[in-house]
Amino acid sequence: MPHEIHKSIARNAVLMKALPEQHIETLLSRALWRHYDRGETLFLQDEEATAIHIVLDGWVKLYRVTPNGNEAVVSVFKRGESFGEAVALRNLPYPVSAEAATGCEVMHIPTSALVDLIRHDSEVGLTILSSTFSHLQGLVAQLEQLKAQTGAQRVAEFLLGLCDRETGPCAVKMPYDKVLIAGRLGMKPESLSRSFARLKAAGVKIEKDVARIADVETLRDYVEEEH
Repeated sequence: MPHEIHKSIARNAVLMKALPEQHIETLLSRALWRHYDRGETLFLQDEEATAIHIVLDGWVKLYRVTPNGNEAVVSVFKRGESFGEAVALRNLPYPVSAEAATGCEVMHIPTSALVDLIRHDSEVGLTILSSTFSHLQGLVAQLEQLKAQTGAQRVAEFLLGLCDRETGPCAVKMPYDKVLIAGRLGMKPESLSRSFARLKAAGVKIEKDVARIADVETLRDYVEEEH
């Protein structure tokens, strides 16, 4: 059975939170809840897409294998983010593979469950379109924000998004592979390392795959300062 905190995270995902309560309960009851160990495959490129996925804890990376056999990371998703909507709702094969970048908890909503809701309540379709548009607007805002921030502020903002509290100390678990974080933030790995070093002054200490934040509010102030 899913933990209540995981249900809460699922409810607040962009895909879910705009839906009426009764529809959310329906999707939660029909969803599959799974734990994946680091390196475990969620699905492979060209497999039929039969579900929409919401990350409840940990990290999931999407990647493609290039013709010469190399792995190209397409995107990385963290807690509260969903993926696979477009291909699942259109009955298309996955254009990428998905793998657990860390140990993670993922909720899988069968496409059939969402389609059934849309067929019974046309407002659900409009809500999904609206939430998708809001998601795109959010991505544009993130891009604008990234241009205005220093590398260290960008990393600090990212760490704050992983915090589960508004004040006080917080420990954030990250992927072992820092290349994934750098890719998520549009940075080179060496730039990420320099940014982590600069954040020591704001109370951030990196210990392998854990970022220890001395005080969340102090780090938030650092993000909002002009550098």
